[in-house]
Amino acid sequence: MEKSSSEESAIHHSPSLDSRDSEFACPSAQGRRVGGRGFTAGAFYGSTGPRVQSATAAAPPGDKCAGKTKPAKSSKYVVFYLDLSFVFLLEFKKCNMARGCLCCLKYMMFLFNLIFWLCGCGLLGVGIWLSVSQGSFATFSPSFPSLSAANLIITIGAIVMVTGFLGCMGAIKENKCLLLSFFIVLLVILLAELILLILFFAYTDKVNENAKQDLKDGLALYYTDNNVGLKNAWNIIQAEWKCCGVTGYTDWHEALQERVVPDRCCQEHYRDCGRNATNMFWTQGCYEKVEDWLKENKHLLGTIGMCILVVQLLGMAFSMTLFQQIHRTGKKYNA
Repeated sequence: MEKSSSEESAIHHSPSLDSRDSEFACPSAQGRRVGGRGFTAGAFYGSTGPRVQSATAAAPPGDKCAGKTKPAKSSKYVVFYLDLSFVFLLEFKKCNMARGCLCCLKYMMFLFNLIFWLCGCGLLGVGIWLSVSQGSFATFSPSFPSLSAANLIITIGAIVMVTGFLGCMGAIKENKCLLLSFFIVLLVILLAELILLILFFAYTDKVNENAKQDLKDGLALYYTDNNVGLKNAWNIIQAEWKCCGVTGYTDWHEALQERVVPDRCCQEHYRDCGRNATNMFWTQGCYEKVEDWLKENKHLLGTIGMCILVVQLLGMAFSMTLFQQIHRTGKKYNA
């Protein structure tokens, strides 16, 4: 049985308002499957003229709709695409889930970078306080006089603060430029860390020799007027670590060209105790003390390093995920 051209053109029309429930209960034999999902799009047709079939001829035996005739209708014909509606609902649900995940990612990235930004502000404040109140506390090495504890803390705090600021603003504003800058900064820091770590392990012996020699050269500046910071640095580390010199208290004899040591090298500290040759001094060098401390805490230091590495990788991954999503959609997600 062939369908007329008017039936083919009316397949997407909406149901008329005067349709009865009996019409929806009895789909015609021309209903077909849509999309291959197993849902039948029931096409309900009304008779418009001489095409009237008997109930026994049109319906198979046992059909409950046998004997019922379809009422005459206008030129509107109804087709319900249940399968297409179901697919639309599924896609809408997926879009909502993706949008929720991206909003969660955005706020997580903002929160973590806010914490980093606050930590950077704290480090910067501590470094400035050390530089102002403890300005005489400098470095042990005469080759790098500006490499003091205060300057190191200020530098690290500034880097952390800038990186956290880029991550915070890039995430909350969904700004592609800030997110890309955040990714590049983290990548540069990660590459610098890896290069320094590789060079350190590749030239460990040479680094140790140069460091010891540079520290020994700095001992000769202990009593000079222009290096009060170096003097204070040695006094603090020898008192706290209970050590003397770089490799031993004899390093002071070679550097000062006389048999004297600083007073902080004495096991019983009092004024000018270092000039008493019969006094007891700390025999272990400070460089060896530092090496022993690093060996004892290598697992802790390794764990901290791995945590920093994981945080950097996660920050890079999250920033690029958010960047790609914003670039693909071309608009912001409203949270």
